[in-house]
Amino acid sequence: MNLRAWFRIQLARLGRGIGIETMQEQIFEAKLLTAKVLINQMKSRGAHQSLQEVEFKVFSQFGDDGIIQYLIHAIGIPTERRIFIEFGVENYEEANTRFLLMNDNWCGLIMDGSAANIRHVQQSSLYWKHDLTAVAAFIDRDNVNSLFREHGFTGEIGLLSIDIDGNDYWVWERIEGINPIIVIIEYNSVFGWQRAVTIPYDPAFRRTQAHYSNLYWGCSLQALCLLGEQKGYAFIGCNGAGNNAYFVRKDRLGPLKINAAEEGYVESHFRESRSPLGELSYLSGDDRLHEIRNMDVYDIEQKQISKIVDVFKQ
Repeated sequence: MNLRAWFRIQLARLGRGIGIETMQEQIFEAKLLTAKVLINQMKSRGAHQSLQEVEFKVFSQFGDDGIIQYLIHAIGIPTERRIFIEFGVENYEEANTRFLLMNDNWCGLIMDGSAANIRHVQQSSLYWKHDLTAVAAFIDRDNVNSLFREHGFTGEIGLLSIDIDGNDYWVWERIEGINPIIVIIEYNSVFGWQRAVTIPYDPAFRRTQAHYSNLYWGCSLQALCLLGEQKGYAFIGCNGAGNNAYFVRKDRLGPLKINAAEEGYVESHFRESRSPLGELSYLSGDDRLHEIRNMDVYDIEQKQISKIVDVFKQ
């Protein structure tokens, strides 16, 4: 019997004759048990050729929980560095670091632009059961370092996760004062892997207001690879959903393989585009880039702002 079949049987057993809250707790316990089995399997198999081979999901949006577990065991994060920072967490029900917090007993800082989302976290049992600092802040490149210092996060940490659907490139570029071993940062697969581009910096950028399609945000994978190289990080690969890129500091690579953008790039296939009326339009492939062809991007290698249609010849 494979693990997925076993997991379905456990959930069916748990669901008989119990309340919703108890069932939710027991579902988590079943997920946790399954995750532990998968973690032991990946540890016994040593190095993997692709990050997608180790994916599993407990709290992450896609398979990032598994990738993170693989990386922290492959690298070997010292106990005193088992600290994370993640921003753009919404209400933290679905996040890259929550499994680290609950399963591995890491501590950390999370931030989100919504005060309501942060209150949700602070009022949950998660907040007293774990060493977690939750802060409401709209992050830009000018305030990110002061927010770290204000809440006592400096020096070397185990993991940094950046997901703000906009100025991700500009914020990572400016970060100093912390020295993460692992960096997870969202990229916009619509921009492909060949060109190093990002949205021009705008401290008030909001994805849902920038373009009706909801496709205009963030930066390309190549932009992140160039920035990572400047900051002393190696590109390791992407998750299977094609939205998160993984970087490891070069002095802590261990057995991990370095990839070029072309080798590690994964194209996203989720169809979240919107029409001018706000309805899902389900664009895919190159149609997504064509939809935003008249928007501006900053070409990092050319050091200039150009229209997407000109950069990509759309």
